[in-house]
Amino acid sequence: MKNKFFYSLMFLLVSLSTVGQKKVDWKDLSKVKFKEKYFKVYDEWMLYPNFSESVKALNGREISISGYFLDVDPTGKMYVLSKNPMSSCFFCGGGGLETAMELQFATKQKIKTDAIITVTGTLKLNKDDIEHFNYILKNCNVTSEK
Repeated sequence: MKNKFFYSLMFLLVSLSTVGQKKVDWKDLSKVKFKEKYFKVYDEWMLYPNFSESVKALNGREISISGYFLDVDPTGKMYVLSKNPMSSCFFCGGGGLETAMELQFATKQKIKTDAIITVTGTLKLNKDDIEHFNYILKNCNVTSEK
């Protein structure tokens, strides 16, 4: 009887651990190629992502990822998680578009720029809306802060 209970409990724990969020790192998200595409509405050529199959498999899934918090909008409407600190993120010359993601929180955040955080949320891949990042983490929560 004890063995049956033990094995049932172990099965339940293993099953639950595979249902939760997937831990992702920046290497996972680097599997994307960019090509230039003309956007008529803006009369501009911009980089257009071609996500690998492994990245596409993350679309719509709950993930957890760590990085540098960037508070880039004084109105508190846009936050960024970056592989690199503010001084070397993609818009300052040290990384590419695949090294940052837009964070969408339900409430305004009070986290210092360049704080290292871990965030959990639902990943959305974005190819066509140039008003947003290619990676968007929706409904996110900070799960740890250093």
